[in-house]
Amino acid sequence: MRYGIVLFTSDRGITPAAAARAAEQTGFHSFYVPEHTHIPVRRDAAHPQTGDASLPDDRYMRTLDPWVALSTAAAVTDRIELATAVALPVEHDPITLAKTIASLDHLSGGRVVLGAGFGWNTDELTDHGVPPGKRRTVLREYLEAMRALWSEDEAGYSGEYVKFGPSWAWPKPPKRSVPVLIGAAGTERTFRWIAESADGWITTPGETDVTGRLESLQRIWREAGRTGRPRVVALDLKPDKARLSEWAEAGVTDVLYGLPDKSDSDVRAYLDRLSGKLPDIELPADGGTP
Repeated sequence: MRYGIVLFTSDRGITPAAAARAAEQTGFHSFYVPEHTHIPVRRDAAHPQTGDASLPDDRYMRTLDPWVALSTAAAVTDRIELATAVALPVEHDPITLAKTIASLDHLSGGRVVLGAGFGWNTDELTDHGVPPGKRRTVLREYLEAMRALWSEDEAGYSGEYVKFGPSWAWPKPPKRSVPVLIGAAGTERTFRWIAESADGWITTPGETDVTGRLESLQRIWREAGRTGRPRVVALDLKPDKARLSEWAEAGVTDVLYGLPDKSDSDVRAYLDRLSGKLPDIELPADGGTP
């Protein structure tokens, strides 16, 4: 099982570049950042944690662009995986977003993972022209279109929300694909969507009974004819060796821990303490990721 870091980026505290570099030097496998383009002041959508229009953290209003943030991280690291938890692809033009992600994957040596969400903030999606009742359909079309651009020399796509004729688009990701994980509540509906259109699952904050839900995900994965096992990224608050062992046995592949948006020295001290509490995390002689 691998361990990663998620930084709720903002315009204060440690920068993504400094945080990613420190995480890599401490031995972590991955570095994740979130996305919100904006937060409408007047909203009908309830936040999943608060149950109403209030926000649990003011960083929702201050989030940095994830691809700019990860680009700065890529420039100062060599091995750490660069990922989103989660990005909102439907808030962008899919052709342009495919180019952005492919460029970052190319320049970073194939280290990008796209963690995507359907978007709890339907008011935010509406401002981007996404019908609230169609957010899953739009995301599926976006992913299909972007995968065509990443994999085919002459790519085209025709859907309800995305249409373009045969086109050239380089660079391609080094593997002509980018892993896609879906961050959403662990329901059968979510798992069916993942089995059809993604490569794995990211749990939501505070998700309980991860091991029980994994049985459902793996069953649906097999029923869809998928081989191997889905990648499963679990968000955790504090390390507990017994729970981590149980998760690993159940099929969790990665565990993420949040970083405080504090000074560089405070974050480095936190990473040192955290790494010391995690089983099977080793710092190679060259200071990189295991």
